Amino acid sequence: ALAGQRVLAVSAGGAHSLAITADGSVWSWGVGASGKLGHGDEQRQLLPKKIEAFADQRVVAVSAGAFHSLATTADGAVWSWGRGDTGSLGHGDDLSNQLLP
Repeated sequence: ALAGQRVLAVSAGGAHSLAITADGSVWSWGVGASGKLGHGDEQRQLLPKKIEAFADQRVVAVSAGAFHSLATTADGAVWSWGRGDTGSLGHGDDLSNQLLP
């Protein structure tokens, strides 16, 4: 799936991984529990899949946690998705799982 793409950075979580390609896209693969892959579902991805929620953004950094993921875009915004019940998404009183960034 990443054939022909220039990968600038990767991050490995407990059971999922993230990659940023030269065009600022984010790709994820692995276990999708709690929505940590960012594709709007909890499906496992056996190959890297582009996170479409960032289609109009340029991502400059990613981090894969055990049950959640984080990204920073070129405009300085921080995005979080995945398991929310621990507060690790930083969404205040909203402790729900976030299936999309």
